[in-house]
Amino acid sequence: MPPSPLPPSVRTVRFRLRVEAALALSLSLLFALCAPLRAAERPNVLWITAEDMSLTLGCYGDAYAKTPVLDALAKESVRYTAAFAAAPVCSPSRSTLITGMWAPSLGTSQMRSTFPLPPEVHGFPSYLRETGYFATNQVKTDYNTSDEPRLVAESWDDSSATADWRAAERAAGQPFFSVINLMTTHQSRTMVWTDAEFRSEIQSRLEPSQIHDPAAAPVPPYYPDTEPVRRGLARFYDCVAAMDAEVGAILSKLEEDGLADDTIVFFYSDHGSGMPRHKRLLHDSGLQVPLLVRFPEKFRHLAPVAPGETVDRLVTFADLPPTVLSLAGVPIPEFVQGQAFLGPEAGDEAEFVYGFRDRVDEVFDLARSVRSSDYLYIRNHMPHLSWGQRSVYSDLGEIQREMFRYAEENADALTGPQRAYLGPTRPPEEFYDVAADPMQLHNLLDGGLSPEQSAALEAHRAAYAGMREELLDLAFVPEPILVDFVIEEEQTPRDMALGRSDHRPDLHAAWAAADLVGKGSREELLALARDGDPAVRYWGLIGLRHAYHRDEALLEELYDSMDDISATVRIEAAAWMAEVSDRHRDEAVQVLGRELVADHWWVALRACRAVEMLGIKARALLPVMETLYARHRHAGGDGSLYLAFSAGAFLQAMGMPTEPWDFGPGS
Repeated sequence: MPPSPLPPSVRTVRFRLRVEAALALSLSLLFALCAPLRAAERPNVLWITAEDMSLTLGCYGDAYAKTPVLDALAKESVRYTAAFAAAPVCSPSRSTLITGMWAPSLGTSQMRSTFPLPPEVHGFPSYLRETGYFATNQVKTDYNTSDEPRLVAESWDDSSATADWRAAERAAGQPFFSVINLMTTHQSRTMVWTDAEFRSEIQSRLEPSQIHDPAAAPVPPYYPDTEPVRRGLARFYDCVAAMDAEVGAILSKLEEDGLADDTIVFFYSDHGSGMPRHKRLLHDSGLQVPLLVRFPEKFRHLAPVAPGETVDRLVTFADLPPTVLSLAGVPIPEFVQGQAFLGPEAGDEAEFVYGFRDRVDEVFDLARSVRSSDYLYIRNHMPHLSWGQRSVYSDLGEIQREMFRYAEENADALTGPQRAYLGPTRPPEEFYDVAADPMQLHNLLDGGLSPEQSAALEAHRAAYAGMREELLDLAFVPEPILVDFVIEEEQTPRDMALGRSDHRPDLHAAWAAADLVGKGSREELLALARDGDPAVRYWGLIGLRHAYHRDEALLEELYDSMDDISATVRIEAAAWMAEVSDRHRDEAVQVLGRELVADHWWVALRACRAVEMLGIKARALLPVMETLYARHRHAGGDGSLYLAFSAGAFLQAMGMPTEPWDFGPGS
């Protein structure tokens, strides 16, 4: 689905940036003059990417998986044991993959972002093309920016459903970089399609011996052990088995063309599996991915270890673009933030890798992670919200619905790991020993820390602050506020963060305010809520809402926040007021009702989600939500889709009829 359009003034900025980008790209042709390797010495590179898949392969020790092709590939490859996606969802991760820059540093960390990129930031395959490579992409782009058309045009000789190295336009002997995206393990197939669609489209491709028995499915401790859960797990593994066969067909095609001996093959997934408590979360189940790299004999000198051996080096998606450029002998552009881990430009291993979760579809959040070889640190800046927030697309899956049903009927009997995912709130910080607790079931902060663990916690906290500063993480400025800056300054978010505009968001103030959530005193948080910066006021309200949720006297002090000049602040204040204050609920609901008809979807969606979560307390807005739903249910664009998701969920909760969603193969 293409990004939704921004207002005309932002589209003007985007057009200007595309013109400037074209000029910058033409100047970079000098790369062709300095390519250090002759064509015959340059490897082809093939990326095979699977969607939504964790380490559910036999070669990673999963005994339930049936993956003979990938297990055989692993014996011929270097197998990475500590590879991580940038985000636990697709489009922000793909923004990082195509540029080599962390999406939060570009303003593209929200799901289906519409922010433009600086003109000097290009799709990394464009640098391969300039030095003689033929570049193809089959077929998914989803780069999470309004500049996606520019990235596609400059990055790929062919980006289509059939694009690969066999294209007629590729010259004989021309080195290639090809990406083939396999959708078979995507959440749509594993959870969202009906059982009949899954059996027809996926399971029918398997032999009886390849179909997984639900009774034998490994049920993780954060799931209830019920028949629907086991069926969902077996279905996911069936999708993995079908994907495994697709990988085999691609590798056979490479062999048939006599290119296997000249091609370095990467296999990885775009983030963790699409199952509950995996996709969208910052634990290893959401971020850790398989990564296999096969080096043919002639390029084996580029491999860090022998075929079949493992590498424990921390690797993340920002590192993949510079790594491909390094293997191809192409200079790495200055804007790239990742570190090559193979080839002549390979650098030292990073001690920590970053992870991020922001808005996904209609679900708002902001959390960050820092992963080292020994520990995982997670900072939840919106701890008043559950890890397992309701979300229309995910809730179409039987396994997700079953987990919510089980939690509602067995609230007092939930285990700790189940409550950590399905409970109404979460802690501001989580810290895990990943060797002793590979599933991250036991937050070390729930008990006493050893001196070693205390020192490690402080090191990870410091690493988080340092990495956020280095990247200039923009997500702490809420989307509507950041859009206002883009419109007023006619600059990209990244350019403003770098000080290239007269007026820019104060990132340091926003970070400092967000850091007080779960930690600041009442006085400190109240001071934030009265600050002159709307992003700071927003974080002040979040901190107060978390720490003093039921304090009606505090809400009286914050009454005027419902009339704030910033829509983001007004909505947050009104949502909290409507939930808690019997005295001011009607006024607060009216504030939310006015924001439901805002001109821009990124404002209206915040109000809509707040109304959805209020449920019966916002019943007075039923007519407005019916109108909103009717307007957006069949309208185009991501904004309309998310508004229809949220408005429809509210209407269903109110017992009103809605049209079922269909994301099946024919939709």
